[in-house]
Order: sequence, then structure tokens, then C-alpha cells
Amino acid sequence: MNRNHKLSGLAALSIALTLAYAAAHAAVSAEEAAALKAALTPMGAEKAANKDGTIPAWNGGLTTVTPGFINGGRRPDPFASDKAVYSVDAKNVQEHAARLPDGVKQLMQRYPNSFRVDVYPTRRTAAAPQYVYDNTFRNATRAKMVETSAGPVPEGAFAGVPFPIPKTGAEVMWNVLLRWRGESWYSEFNGYTLSPDGKQVLVQQTRNDYQMPYYAPDGSPEKFSGEHWMVRSINTGPAIRAGEALTGREQLNGDKTQVWVYLTGQRRVRKLPNACCDTPTPFSAGVASFDEVEGFSGRLDRFDWKLVGKQEMLIPYNSNRSLVPLKDNELVGEHHLNPDNVRWELHRVWVVEANLKAGQRHTSPRSRYYIDEDSWLLVWGDRWDSKGQLARSQFTLPVAMPDVPAQAATTWGAYDHMAGSMFVTLVMNQQKSQYKIQKRYSDSVFTPDAMAGEGVR
Repeated sequence: MNRNHKLSGLAALSIALTLAYAAAHAAVSAEEAAALKAALTPMGAEKAANKDGTIPAWNGGLTTVTPGFINGGRRPDPFASDKAVYSVDAKNVQEHAARLPDGVKQLMQRYPNSFRVDVYPTRRTAAAPQYVYDNTFRNATRAKMVETSAGPVPEGAFAGVPFPIPKTGAEVMWNVLLRWRGESWYSEFNGYTLSPDGKQVLVQQTRNDYQMPYYAPDGSPEKFSGEHWMVRSINTGPAIRAGEALTGREQLNGDKTQVWVYLTGQRRVRKLPNACCDTPTPFSAGVASFDEVEGFSGRLDRFDWKLVGKQEMLIPYNSNRSLVPLKDNELVGEHHLNPDNVRWELHRVWVVEANLKAGQRHTSPRSRYYIDEDSWLLVWGDRWDSKGQLARSQFTLPVAMPDVPAQAATTWGAYDHMAGSMFVTLVMNQQKSQYKIQKRYSDSVFTPDAMAGEGVR
């Protein structure tokens, strides 16, 4: 074979690979998207019940606000009268093992006398505004995945789930990152670390402002800059941390993300060089990493993402009861959350596995994530270390918020199975304002200058 024939063959192979890649990352057809108005919910979940009826059909979600509820106030439990159907603990865990993440089974083994899962009737309460449904339908045929310096990111998506009919693990994870939970909101909360000997340490008393420019009702894909998430976080305690602050502006391309911290000892703002991946977060006393915030956050370039498929799993859901106790220590126990105040239900979830790419480094080279099909909320994650040992688990507590409407996460945390420690945050039981929906903030709120202007120490 002469050189021209060789080049010709290589060119053909290159074109074939390019076309295969494009096909794998392209938007779905109009015929496929039509399912979002038939067999699927507007967000891409299966509308029908499961075979035995233990997961009911979706009928629009929960959009009726509990009488007397005031925006920003204590969120009531709309299902307070529900009774647990059954409980899973160390004694009967094998009967339910196929429907439990490995991390849950690990906690039952480690704390056989205190950790259990109380399973309640399944209620499919996830909902969103009509404009989110409309944009999710449009995204199905206009959004595609493109490669950037920070890994695969969605292009052409706006104000809705980017890939409601996902074909890859990366698409599911971007649905997680861009899930609906409101455009702008405010919360006050505490955070704790739990030591191996059961000591509870307050590490955060914080107030946060959040904004998702991605969900601006008057925006469009053409106007969208890629800046999809903003947060301003100010610590009011404990005393050693009072006055600390953090401001973040997250871009689809993680290389363009910017995060600043205000350091009270130096009385100045500094830009963080690496608010990413397995870097320990300062607010968790090092127990959780940046990519474990709310189950998973950040960039996708360090891993290969495998879409395993769907499974019926027991997961935390509609856990409004976690907000009912008036004291934090009624929810946060010695080694884990108080099972009395966490509601679990049977739901269909997407399962995605992450495996470290060749040449990359991470303390958790393998992970498995469970994502609710109705809300795209990551409810549980398990991570293994380089020796193949289950080392860490992350969780979020989804809460029904009919005023938004949404199924949105409040409390989240991380278990360190190797050390026997835990970090839990967004604990709102002692707060007057738990998850207050706001009018759109001024862009200047999420700037280092604004943070510096509020410095008090």
C-alpha cells in the first residue's frame, strides 16, 4: 500500500470516528422527543407505574401549597400522617440488598443498633413550572455535548433539563448539575462534623444566596454566557469562622469558573486556584471534597462516565420530615442522621458509574451515583479508593416544595467509611428561613467586591 492510500485510509477512519462521536453526542430526533408529551413526563421520567404498583404513575407532581405556608418559613411535611410500610436494618438487610446502595449497607453493618431505613409509600411529587417543561422539550432536539478544555459540556441547552432522554452517563450528570430547583433563593443553615467517637462539632453557621442564570425566564440559548450557577456564602459562626465568605461563579466550562474567598485574618479577598475535584472543602473541615458538594458538583473531565441504566432503589425522598424537628441534634445523631426523621421511598433511578481516565489522578478512582428519574437530583453516591475499598458515600435529602414547584435538596453530607467520620450541612432545623425563593438578584451580589465590602473582621 502506498503512502497516499495509507493517508486515505487514516482519513476515512478519522471521519468514521468523528461521525460516531457526533452521533453519540447529538440531540435526539423529533420522533424520540415526542415521548416527552406521551409515555414520558415533561422532564424525561417514565410516566407509568412499575409492574407491581409500588411506584405509582406520575400525575403532575405536587403543586398545591400547604395552607398557612409562608415563603422562607419552616417547610411543612405534606405527608405527616403517612406511616412507614416497612423498615430495613442490619437484621433484614439481605432481603432488600438489591435495592440498597453499598454505602447504606455499609452503614447498617457498622451501626447495627442505630442505623435503619424507614420506607414510606412512594409519592412522585417532582414538578416544575411550565416554561421549564417547554424548554426541556426544546432541549431534547437542540442540545448536544461538545468537548472543551474541561471535558464534555452541553451546548444549545437552556432553562430546562439539557438531555431529558439521555444516551450517555455524561448527559445524565449534566442533567444533575443543571436540574431545576428555582432561579434564585436564600437559605440559612448549620454544618457539623461527626467524629469516630460520636462527638458532634459545629463547623458552620452560614447564610447563602444562590442564583441560576441558566433558568432566567427571559433568557435564551443565544444569550446564555455559560455561567449557570452563582453562590455567595457568608459564615456567621462559630466564632473562629465568623466573617469568612465565599463567592462562586460556575461556568459550563470549568476552566472559566471563578471562586473567591474572604479571609478574616488577612482582611482581604483571594481567588481560589483550585476549587475543584478531590480538593477538600474548607467548610467541611476536610471531610468532603469540592466534587462531593450536593452529591456531585464540578467538571467531568477526570472520569469516563458509564450509563448503567435504570434500577428500582430505596432512596431518601420527600424528606420534609427532616425539617420538622426544632433542634439540629434531633436530625443529626452521633454517627449518622436520625432514622426517625429521614423518609425513604422506592423510586426508579438512573445509575451512572465514573471510572478514572488514564493519566488522571483522584482519591476516588471509581464512583457510582444514583439519580432520581423525576427530578434529576443525585440522591446517593458511593466512592471506592485505589485499593478497591468502599471509602466514601454522599447523600442529599430531597424535599417537596410545591411553592417553587420542585423536588429540591436541602440537607446533604458525606460519610467517610474508612475513618468513621461524617460531614453534614444545610441543616436548617434551628433556622427561621429555610429555603426562601427570591426575586432575581443583581449580578453585582456575586462579585468579590461585594464580598469585600461586607467584611467585618
